[in-house]
Amino acid sequence: MSRSIVRQSKFRHVYGQSLKAEQSYDDIRVSKVTWDSSFCAVNPKFLAVIVESSGGGAFLVLPLSKTGRVDKNYPLVVGHSGPILDIDWCPHDDNVIASGSEDCTAMVWQIPDHSLIRPVTDPIVVLEGHSKRVGIISWHPTTRNILLSAGSDNLIIIWNVGTGEPLISMEDHPDLIYSISWNRNGSLFCTTCKDRRLRVCDPRKREVVAERLAPHEGIRPMRAIFTRDGNIFTTGFTRMSQRELGLWDPTNFEEPIALLELDTSNGVLLPYYDADANMVYLCGKGDSSVRYFEITEEPPYVHYLNTFSSKEPQRGMGFMPKRGVDVTKCEIARLFKLHDKKCEVITMTVPRKSDLFQDDLYPDTAGPEPAMEPDEWLDGRDEDPILMSLRDGYIPPKSRELKVAKKNVLDSRPSTRRSMSTLETNSLPVRRPIIERICSLFHGQGVTLVS
Repeated sequence: MSRSIVRQSKFRHVYGQSLKAEQSYDDIRVSKVTWDSSFCAVNPKFLAVIVESSGGGAFLVLPLSKTGRVDKNYPLVVGHSGPILDIDWCPHDDNVIASGSEDCTAMVWQIPDHSLIRPVTDPIVVLEGHSKRVGIISWHPTTRNILLSAGSDNLIIIWNVGTGEPLISMEDHPDLIYSISWNRNGSLFCTTCKDRRLRVCDPRKREVVAERLAPHEGIRPMRAIFTRDGNIFTTGFTRMSQRELGLWDPTNFEEPIALLELDTSNGVLLPYYDADANMVYLCGKGDSSVRYFEITEEPPYVHYLNTFSSKEPQRGMGFMPKRGVDVTKCEIARLFKLHDKKCEVITMTVPRKSDLFQDDLYPDTAGPEPAMEPDEWLDGRDEDPILMSLRDGYIPPKSRELKVAKKNVLDSRPSTRRSMSTLETNSLPVRRPIIERICSLFHGQGVTLVS
């Protein structure tokens, strides 16, 4: 008598659920630019969405609490002279975001904690080094102020945003770069390219340490991300244009660990990885569903869990860092799905009856503190992310200036203008005679000033 054995996994029954309409973000004019970017970035404080804008590129930044209809005149972050293609929140400061644009520049912005009352037009720093559009932006996972940009000039530049200086340039790609993903400690990154090669690069040695030709045989764009174990998860297309996913060991690219055909569709599959649960969420552009898989050490290594389906196709997707999920509801992931004119919030939950903190669902996760300074990383040091516990939840700190090295442009930013009500009291005696003299002049002309 044979007995079927069901694989044991605490994530086997994860289910997706859309939040109520009043908890979504409505009337957002999502960008229509033809670029395979997620168009959305999110952290425990803010939601950022690339939007349609006349006269250059712009993106919208909303506090997570500002749900409902967004005023059409809500202030935007503007400064690029061409459409914005990619945005990414800094993992070490929830108020800092970077953007890349068709105007060949990358910019870094500081966002105030409150809702914007006027457009943000002055970036902290402008990074100029690409000769064509900048389509990929990615922060280093463990080092302060290190930002990677990749452009259509096939050039990868790693910047110190604290000084605005390029630290490393790599010209190893002969064609357009589709995606870039850092590994867990930021010692390597993997890339996919239009020449159909998957590469693993060591930026400090400025060399490609491993590569594989055509991990997926189709010619459509591929995506690749590092897993916490150092393997690489890829999505692409077969020769017959079927969508496909793969898992690879970069030390042995000859044969895949796993290769799985999914379906026939044109949309590029964007993978979002949860390192704590070792799960991958696949969101196809133009799809109306999100598939999720668990990666394990037992065959078949990539296990299909379930699919969350809704009616509307997705234009893009944002993925919340683990410190932004609600641990009191056993929520393990939160996705922000872009429609044509709104953003819908989707939660992924493990069904549990207990209201107590679930230690097995929430191991210590990467916190907001950087493990290294730029000079240490450049000298060859590697550190894993500094972990934090989610037992008491995560409360984002108030906006603060970045801790920066010498000659850092972030330290020399001009102070923001303040109203008279916020002026220091010790400066009032200096200004009071001037104010009284102005009042007397107006009074002599029959004009009364109301304070």
